[in-house]
Amino acid sequence: MKKVFIQGLGFVGSAMVTAVAASKDNEGNPMYSVVGVDLDNEIGKSRVSSINKGLFPLPSSDQKLVKTLLNCHKQGNVEATTSQNRFNEADIIVVDIPLDIPYLEDKPILKFDKFEEAIRLLGSQVKKNTLIIIETTVPPGTCEKIVIPALEDELHIRNMEISDIHIAHSYERVMPGKDYLASITDFWRVFAGYTKESGDECEDFLNNVINTEEFPLTRLSSMTASESSKVMENSYRATNIAFIDEWTKYAEEIGIDLFEVIDAIKKRPTHSNMMMPGLGVGGYCLTKDPAFAPAACDQLFNNEIEFPFSKLTVKTNHDMPIHTVNRIVSLLDGNLEDKEILVCGISYRQDVGDTRYSPSEILVKELLKRKANVKCHDPYLSYWEELGIELIDKLPENDQFDAVIFAVPHTDYKKLDLTEWLDEKTIILDANMVFGKVTREKAKACGIQIEGIGRANGL
Repeated sequence: MKKVFIQGLGFVGSAMVTAVAASKDNEGNPMYSVVGVDLDNEIGKSRVSSINKGLFPLPSSDQKLVKTLLNCHKQGNVEATTSQNRFNEADIIVVDIPLDIPYLEDKPILKFDKFEEAIRLLGSQVKKNTLIIIETTVPPGTCEKIVIPALEDELHIRNMEISDIHIAHSYERVMPGKDYLASITDFWRVFAGYTKESGDECEDFLNNVINTEEFPLTRLSSMTASESSKVMENSYRATNIAFIDEWTKYAEEIGIDLFEVIDAIKKRPTHSNMMMPGLGVGGYCLTKDPAFAPAACDQLFNNEIEFPFSKLTVKTNHDMPIHTVNRIVSLLDGNLEDKEILVCGISYRQDVGDTRYSPSEILVKELLKRKANVKCHDPYLSYWEELGIELIDKLPENDQFDAVIFAVPHTDYKKLDLTEWLDEKTIILDANMVFGKVTREKAKACGIQIEGIGRANGL
């Protein structure tokens, strides 16, 4: 049985551990022995400990994912470790470590130091014929200009050549939530190898992990093309979201419901993927990926190509939560000072416990800046690491707040009976399509003021 190492046990790596460990051959036997590797720190130790007990280490509403990892643990082909010196055991290594992009005076700056250090660690240990798959979303050119040279340096020290191993890029499209595991196993994959042989090895591996009969693989001509595919894919989606921002403000100002407008437009098949109004963009990918191509052109290819849409997309999406603050200010007669505000939902998307780059962070910081008294709730979290605050563990009594902002469409919130919980003294602002028409009309019939981002007051 081949041994697969997953480097990095975050939201992608932990799910990938599960997906690979669950792979079966035609006779129903496990195909791989899987080892998840994380850093020897508090977070890494916690994730490793959970996996070694058969427990998925991150909040998840996907019970299939949770049960699958437990079953893999029982069948004995999955483990996790903080040891960084076992990569010489691997036949296949999947790299799932984060690569962030800080800004310096509004200019994105690529910092590869930690990422390159992790790649060099692999190069210092891997045996011949090992397949290394870069699954991390990286700026175009990273594999050929950062990964390959780093591996070549380390292999040269060991009297090995880059041709002694296989390198490929295959980006993830993981979507935490109710279909978390399926977003790996039952979804389309793009990949490319450094050489033809590397591509063939990567293709064989993906065929064993992914349901490629229903979701065929797409092989591109180079790793740079594969990297560009992921970055352009996310930039397109982020730009689609940013485009809606100006129409959201337009709809609220002139007195229409933008949701019904977009629903009418989406009946045209060519426009079926138009986005809807909301709080803003969040998560690890859409917030930063539009900056990857401009930064890569400048810092990896020494080419100053302009990306005006991508740059404006990043700025627009970052500022979108401020509109929600301005809307709640207008609903509270122009003043937030000492107003009691409850924010429901701090995750970046529904039914997950991931707060990285959450638009709720910008929302809450701005509310606090304007001297509101803010409490936060999320059914998937008890502590907000980025802001260092404890969350309330249950929704409080109905008369404690001047306004409630629903920031994330968690299933738990969608099931709420607002008429049993709140009264006419509390203003509700639905900032992210949480409540449907029936719920809104029922609340209004009981005298509750419920407004929504993308809808003029009273709609």
